[in-house]
Amino acid sequence: MAGPNIIVIGASAGGYEPLKTIAAGLPKDLDASIFIVWHMSPDVRGILPQVLNKYDRIPAAHAVDRETIFPGRIYVAPPDHHLLVEDGQVRVTRGPKENRFRPAVDPLFRSAAYFYKSNVIGVILSGALDDGTSGLWTVKHRGGIAVVQSPLDAEVPSMPDNALREVDVDHVVRAAEMPELFVRLVAQKNGRKAITDDVDDVRLRREIEVAAEDAAIDKGIMDFGELSPFTCPECHGVLARIKDGNFSRFRCHTGHAYSPDTLISAMTESVESRLWDAIRGLDETIMMLNNIGDHFAEHDQPQLAGKYFQKANDARERSDKIREAIFSHEELSNETIREEAAIEYVVSEPDNASAADRSN
Repeated sequence: MAGPNIIVIGASAGGYEPLKTIAAGLPKDLDASIFIVWHMSPDVRGILPQVLNKYDRIPAAHAVDRETIFPGRIYVAPPDHHLLVEDGQVRVTRGPKENRFRPAVDPLFRSAAYFYKSNVIGVILSGALDDGTSGLWTVKHRGGIAVVQSPLDAEVPSMPDNALREVDVDHVVRAAEMPELFVRLVAQKNGRKAITDDVDDVRLRREIEVAAEDAAIDKGIMDFGELSPFTCPECHGVLARIKDGNFSRFRCHTGHAYSPDTLISAMTESVESRLWDAIRGLDETIMMLNNIGDHFAEHDQPQLAGKYFQKANDARERSDKIREAIFSHEELSNETIREEAAIEYVVSEPDNASAADRSN
């Protein structure tokens, strides 16, 4: 394999243990540079490098912007920063969030695929929703190797499941098997060629530049997709639908990006927030109407006071209906809908079987 070997790893919920398992099993002389994005809260102190260094294998540290890439190193995305790679150097930036995270998996994978093509091994570990699916597709599309933790081995299988659904994955293995797999893949020559065209190259480069803090609107990012009827849950800008093969994703003109699963989750979460805003407005209206009614009652104007009290009661009835809507509201994702459909199928299957038996 000509050029440096690049291993990019993405993990979210449930990713802590497999990351430790991988670090503990890596040989010290592995001829590869490893980059890790693990979703975390922006106000959490990043402890992953210290944890990985306890195994005394490959040294790990939080990445530093524009440091040189060396083999035999683990570069970890710092909290609240995207981790990208360029030709021979690391980028650490605060570009727009993707899939509601910074760091996000997709920007790292895209940047590695753009600059290192078939020298990249992309790895998806345990996590919720589907960050990393688009990035892994890009790794595979540009000649790299796609590796996914077995969903049966993952504490939270959504990220592996979604990657397997959308990407022609090369290897599905347990976390404990990955160190040996990396050794074999690094030793082999990957003869795949990238499947690209000029438009694809330009779009990919500009998306990397957006993650690297360039203004998305100046990069013409909206020109690479079709305008959708949806708006960005974070900034309320119009979202353009971008296609990665058969996989659709969305990006707004300020740069925020969403996979379908993350967009559904964000939309349904924002519905509850807006309903609570409506209740707050109605509650304030109720208090104000009652306050004015009390004022007129104190000044011996009972008919006018009664009208204000009536309007306050009308507002309370509307508020109660919105509360009922909130308590019946679901925060959805593709995963929860698929699980519900699977349960309904299993429950209904015996009845179908009985009907078939009766027909015989």
